[in-house]
Amino acid sequence: MIHPTPIVLEGHGLRLEPLTMAHRDDLAAAAADGKLWDLGFTSVPAPGQEETYIQTALNGLKDGHMLPWAVRELGAGMIAGSTRYHDIVASVDRAEIGYTWYAKRCQRSHVNTSCKLLLLSHGFDTLGCQVIGLRTDIHNQVSQKAIEKLGARKDGVIRHHAIRRDGSVRDTVMYSILKSEWPAIRERLETRRRNGGFPR
Repeated sequence: MIHPTPIVLEGHGLRLEPLTMAHRDDLAAAAADGKLWDLGFTSVPAPGQEETYIQTALNGLKDGHMLPWAVRELGAGMIAGSTRYHDIVASVDRAEIGYTWYAKRCQRSHVNTSCKLLLLSHGFDTLGCQVIGLRTDIHNQVSQKAIEKLGARKDGVIRHHAIRRDGSVRDTVMYSILKSEWPAIRERLETRRRNGGFPR
């Protein structure tokens, strides 16, 4: 059964560090690379909102439905962004990967491929997940393409589902990967990682 226990995950040039308040300034610097908070469909903290962002994630950890990390690129020694498991449902061995964002310098690089390898491996091989979901805003075409390149299957669209930063209501595109699909996806991701990530 899945239990959200903070753990360091390291490999493929990255270290996923359990998110704490000590990451506040590094997250602010990563978010400033590209002013990522201006993208209305992302979960990136706006300037001055880093503590609230981290506390929300830590509250989710305490309540048992989130497990958040800061993503460190080992080559540069810098925080590249953040990610987490969320909507953890232990009774059916389900978790979702989301709240994922990276500094502009790391986008469309090896970072996302490597991060997903670590998270999917930990979820399926260590925690015993039977399914891992991913979701994104229907307007976020870049994210949808990235999720589809992972090999995740599109489950459908939940209409009028969640509030965006600007107060509008989004439709959410839902994807999932079953444990039985993981070996083929792992091989696909390993190949992509060896090639430096997904092509621009």
